[in-house]
Amino acid sequence: MDGRGARRNPYELTDESPVYVISVAAQLSGLHPQTLRQYDRLGLVSPDRTAGRGRRYSARDIELLRQVQQLSQDGINLAGIKRIIELENQVAALQARVAELQAGLEGAAAAMRQREQAVHASYRRDLVPYEDVQQASALVVWRPKRDT
Repeated sequence: MDGRGARRNPYELTDESPVYVISVAAQLSGLHPQTLRQYDRLGLVSPDRTAGRGRRYSARDIELLRQVQQLSQDGINLAGIKRIIELENQVAALQARVAELQAGLEGAAAAMRQREQAVHASYRRDLVPYEDVQQASALVVWRPKRDT
């Protein structure tokens, strides 16, 4: 695999499932097969490979090919397109990391609240703070009950 993640069920099709041969991918993206090979060589779109080294494109790869085509038609050169794709991938990875950290932070905050509640629940309820409003220098003596 190329780092896209392991699939639990090998028969489950997702947007990441490599199912299209180069001729079908070329038709779906509206590009020539030689263009797809060139994009693969440049690292713009890197499809999965079969055991015989044949290219297999996923639905996500087809979308990326269409995006590359659109950017190219807008006048951006291939080096610029590659940089845009790299930056988009980096932003997506950072967003995933932020979500992961936020989830961890929320979990830590919940655990802290639980521990705080446990501490508060362990307080003895027979002790009450004493404040004498009239006498500023009063002394209060407290003696604990003796266990016998």
